[in-house]
Order: sequence, then C-alpha cells, then structure tokens
Amino acid sequence: MTANIHGPAWALEGLGVRSGRYPLAVEGPVMRAVDRLVPGVSTVTRYIRYHSMYAAIAAHAGQNAWDIAACRQSVRRSEVLLAALQHHDGPDPAWLAHGVDRMRRFCVAELELARAADEEHLSQSYSPRRWGFWDQYGGPAMILGTVDVRDGALRPGRHVCPPAVKNLFAPLLSLAARDVVSFTDLETAGQAALGVPCPAEREWLTDVLTATRDGGAHVPEDWEASDRTRRATLRILARAIDLHGHEGDGYQETLRSAVAFGEEATTDPVLAAIPETAGWRGALLRHYSVGAWRRLWAALVAGVGSKDGEADRSAEDLRDWLAQQTPDADVRQVLDGLPPLKSSAGQLLPAERQLLAQGTDAPMTDVLLLMVGALRSREGHLPGDVRAVFLGRQRHWAEFLDPTWVDGLINDYIDRSARDLAARLVDDMLAQSRRVALAKLRTDPATGGLKIFSRLHLRNERYFKTGDEGDSDIGTRIPQLGFLAEQLGLFAAVDNCRTVTAEGRRILETNP
Repeated sequence: MTANIHGPAWALEGLGVRSGRYPLAVEGPVMRAVDRLVPGVSTVTRYIRYHSMYAAIAAHAGQNAWDIAACRQSVRRSEVLLAALQHHDGPDPAWLAHGVDRMRRFCVAELELARAADEEHLSQSYSPRRWGFWDQYGGPAMILGTVDVRDGALRPGRHVCPPAVKNLFAPLLSLAARDVVSFTDLETAGQAALGVPCPAEREWLTDVLTATRDGGAHVPEDWEASDRTRRATLRILARAIDLHGHEGDGYQETLRSAVAFGEEATTDPVLAAIPETAGWRGALLRHYSVGAWRRLWAALVAGVGSKDGEADRSAEDLRDWLAQQTPDADVRQVLDGLPPLKSSAGQLLPAERQLLAQGTDAPMTDVLLLMVGALRSREGHLPGDVRAVFLGRQRHWAEFLDPTWVDGLINDYIDRSARDLAARLVDDMLAQSRRVALAKLRTDPATGGLKIFSRLHLRNERYFKTGDEGDSDIGTRIPQLGFLAEQLGLFAAVDNCRTVTAEGRRILETNP
C-alpha cells in the first residue's frame, strides 16, 4: 500500500528566504572595538540638535508624567516638525533632517502633522518605525546620559537638560500638540531648526561629549568610564588633526595617518600618553582585512545569477573565477612582492594604503590585503596591546577567516600555486557563509516554516542568489564623531582640511 504524507497544515511548504547582514561574520572584532572606543556615538547619530530635542522631550515628559504613548507621539511629531522646518526654509545639503524626503508630501497648503506622524499606518508616515529616529539616537542618548528610559517612557538623564535648551524647543513642543500646523505658526519654532546656533545647547553638549565642566575642566572621578573613553578618543582624533589635518583627508584617514602607521602613536607626547591609542591602532589595521573580505564576497556573489536565470554557478566555477585573477606564481613569490610592512627602525609602514592606491577594484587586491593582515597577526609584529585588539578574539584560538586563519593557509600553501590558495579562499568563504546562515535559521511566525537569512543559496550543487551583497566598509564612527565636534566648535573643516579650534585644544588638552 502506498501512502502520501503531507506536511503540517499550519506551515507553508519550503524554506523562507530573507536577506542577511554580515554574511561572513568577519566584522565582529572591529565592531566590538569601535563600540568600546566610541561610546555614545553611532554611525547614524549625526546631529547634536536631535540629542537636545530628545532631552527636552524627556524633561517635558518627566514634568508631566507622560506614559509611553504620550512620549512616542511627542517624539514622532517633533521629528516631523524638525524636518518640516528645513523643508519650509529650503533644503541645505549640509543639514539634511531625518525623514525630510518622506515628510514633503504632507506639506502642501499647511503641515498635516497628525497624518505625517500617524502611528496606525506607519508605512504611509514619515518613518516606518514606531519610535521614528529615536530608535537611532536612543541608545547613544542613554549612554551619554542626556535621556533615560523608565518603564518605556522617556525621562531626564543624569545630565539634565538646561532651562535654556528646554526653552529652545518649547514652541516646537507646543506645536506638536496640534493635528495641523500652518506655515506661519511653524515659523515660531524656527530657532529649533537644524543649523541655527544655540549657545546654551553648544555649551551643555560640549560638556557632555568631552566629559568636562566649569568651562572645560576635566575631573576623571566625576565621570563614568564610557565618558572618559569617549573623551580619550576625541583627544586622539584632535591630535591626529593637529598632525595630519592639512593633508586633505577625511577624519577617519586623518586618524589612521597618526595612529595606524609610523611612529607618532608611540613618540608623540599626547598620543603616547593615551591608552586608547593602542586600541585604535589595532582596530584600524584590522579594518583593512574586514573590508577585503566584504569586497571579495560581494564580488563573488555579483557573478552569480538568480535561480530563474542561466548564470547559476558551481563551486568549481567560483574557484576558477578567483584563481584566474591570481598571478601564475607560488605563494612565496606573491609574499615577496608585497610592499614592506615595517621600516628598518621597526615602525609600521602603510602597506595596505599602498596596495589600495596602486591596485584597482580587482579581487586580487583584496587577497593581498588579507595576506598583509595575516603577516601583521604574527607574534612580535604588533605590540601586545595592539595585537589583542587587532585579533579581537572571543576565544583563545583562531576563528573562521580571521588573520591567523589566513596565516595558517599561507603556511600550508607557501610552496604551492597562488591560484590554489585563491581557490581555497573561495571554499572557505562558501563554507563560512553557510555556517552563518544556518546559525541564523529561525522559525517564521507568519508561515510556521523556517526562514534563512542569506542571499546566496545552493540547489543541486549549483549556487544562485536572491540579491547582491554590500561591499562598503563598516563604520568606525570617527566621521560622525568629527562632525559632532564640528557642530560644537571643537573642530573646523575648510577646503577639505581639518583643524582643531583654539577652544578645542583647550578643552581636549591636545597641546604637547
């Protein structure tokens, strides 16, 4: 007798597919280091004005005992008003308010505030997130101490919002109680718009960000560990700007020039005295390897077709893809052709920068960067405190695709063809992507089935994709920190050159 067995009726047949983030899981060491070294700043917290606004809302919420619903409504409506102020005054590319693009359609004859901030139909509002852009600023604000959250409602933090800053937002919070706001009434809140200076805000948030009081005095015992670490990073960045800001690079590359390479990290009297300098050297050097893996993986996936097309690929096809872009030489010869990693005096040389400058977007450049990272991981190449951050291990042994893993492959393949090593790197990436995807496997409550978070999938021994992978570098938060410091008058940017203001040097104590 033949029986047909059908799966459970409450679950849809098949495996649900979702796009996953960090498909090779190589970003962790840098992200953990950055999280520790730049507390209270994120890659999406761009403006000090939002920190002030949320603090003012929290002060108002505490004074009036607002519950979660009232806080959320005030946050959403205030964010719409801030975006509407910029839209009404004319867009300024230097001050791009969050949500301004989605908010424009609610500004015709007047601002339809209730519709723009609607919580029932989020997809049709200025933001699809229930708490709007507070979701981005909330974590940093609580670390900074400008806002606290109690039972889900916003309340004043350990650094209480000053009366002058509350007054700055009083007209805006008054308008937030309305469902419709005329453009004439909107102008009454104009002082709260992005880019409009407020000395009280600047003084208050300068103290918070730099861990100072009484006009710039820093007393370590008065501040939490996260405050002292953030101040240390600001001091390192400020000193890097003093040394290299004239070179025309952005904040991140300016920091790298002073800290990652050369002797200044250990000989400059300011940088050498700050323990966090070693952490930044390790994080910025590891950042090169992380970026190389991300670009290499994105390039591999880009050459794979969808499941409905004709460009699906076998593992052998993908091995050949990278091997064919690799020189016809053995691994030892490739290593000999790398730029020098150290000077005769033992100082780190910018081999990674040289490879990126002389190379193209070709995947082989990224393979060479991985090899440089492997060599830097060896005992004795980096000081112990730098090496600990560079490796960023959560365990005591090599982790998948970390620099010591690549170094092990180099040792295994040292006298073999570099093309064999390239093929092995492809195999390791494919295996790691599968491990990461399976580790993220979850039950989908909407279907009762399983869903897997990946863009590359295997069917009948052939790979197909459901989308391309991102190849951008992960954030270090240094550009955001630099821009926040600009808004506070600590740094200045003119003609692509960065400088530290006299006030910045005094507060951050960067004069040697």
